Amino acid sequence: MTIDEIIGFIDGLDGVLTLRPAPGDGSPEISWGDTFFYYAPDGVIPATTQPFATVVTKNYPGDEASRLDRPDTFRVNISAGKEAFIRWTGHAPRESATTEVDPGAVDTVIAHPVYGTVGWLAVVNPGSRTGAATRELLRTAHHLARSRHERRAGSTAR
Repeated sequence: MTIDEIIGFIDGLDGVLTLRPAPGDGSPEISWGDTFFYYAPDGVIPATTQPFATVVTKNYPGDEASRLDRPDTFRVNISAGKEAFIRWTGHAPRESATTEVDPGAVDTVIAHPVYGTVGWLAVVNPGSRTGAATRELLRTAHHLARSRHERRAGSTAR
């Protein structure tokens, strides 16, 4: 999967707000070139929630383990929930893994090297082994984000 294929897939889900920070838009320079996906059917960045998925194209401070400084390397980060996390890693988010997985391994679903403890999964350069799984995890993350949004909207309408 290419970055554009991933962005196109997520953009095709309902209510998605896609942010692509760039020079001159007021975003931090470190985020330029990356992509952030929110469930926001009103088109407004939610003030109280994080994206449900991101595509990052470079190392961030404290997040170098995936070695995104390699040519043509990117990582899809997905908040697909505890059940999906356990299914893919074999352990709960706050538990230690019984086997170590190289966070720079390509085309492999892994616990996010930094945010795995809060249930995020990641895939470096999704390809033939993980393309279908990446799409399914993104659908799950989108569904969870939509459900959270609807619960919040329902609680504020009362």
